[in-house]
Amino acid sequence: MLRFLFITIFVLLYQTDSITVISYNIRYNNPEDGRNIWENRRSTVAALLNEQNMDFVGLQEVVYPQLKDLVQALETYDYIGVGREDGKTKGEFAPIFYKKDKYKLLKSNTFWLSETPNSISKGWDASLERICTYGLFQNQMTQEKIWVFNTHFDHKGIEARIKSVDLIIERIKMLNSDNLPVVITGDFNLTPEAAPIKKMQSHYLDVQKNLPENDPYYATSNNFNTEKKGGNRIDYVFVKGLKVHSAKHLYQKTPIGGWASDHHPVFVKLQ
Repeated sequence: MLRFLFITIFVLLYQTDSITVISYNIRYNNPEDGRNIWENRRSTVAALLNEQNMDFVGLQEVVYPQLKDLVQALETYDYIGVGREDGKTKGEFAPIFYKKDKYKLLKSNTFWLSETPNSISKGWDASLERICTYGLFQNQMTQEKIWVFNTHFDHKGIEARIKSVDLIIERIKMLNSDNLPVVITGDFNLTPEAAPIKKMQSHYLDVQKNLPENDPYYATSNNFNTEKKGGNRIDYVFVKGLKVHSAKHLYQKTPIGGWASDHHPVFVKLQ
């Protein structure tokens, strides 16, 4: 009887457990980045992710050597995702790392942000191939399910960013027939006043929509400029079917004094 009571209480506590998520553009491995090359940043990025101990980590600009570094460093995680140039290992990934002991992966896939989303392709006026990786996960204790999507929009194509929002909204609607909770992480390369972001906000909750521009921790892009905390807010976490407990941008420097990336990560605690 006592054992049954203990298990019941444990399950109830687990059901109210929070879901933690981070969106982080880690800056691709560019050998021309001077003191900000990946070799000087990787241990800081890995330490930050391990320390925060999130349930889900949506990363952007991850090339294969960086992915291998993170797989080795993040021992309590597994990941999903493919390289955008060949659907395997070539080009940038938009991987989702997840706590492998807490969540079971039920489904996963990647689609391209283009007119032909099921094929490797550039879309509309985009300068590069762009992708969205997603997974359906199940909490192994509570059996509750959640969809997680992670993306990185083009930095030049105006039409591409408009159409990419339409495509993601449409794809989520098609996949999420059971109306399960949804989390969308990504570098959208758009500021909050842009029409595509407004459209995302009309369908999903932007976890930092009410963050004032004069907040010292407002920005997510920093261009590795350590004299100020950043510039624009272009990195987002959107949710549906979940309550936001807290959300913030994390500002992390390397031992030599540079930013851990040219973007600051977005951290959110959900319930």
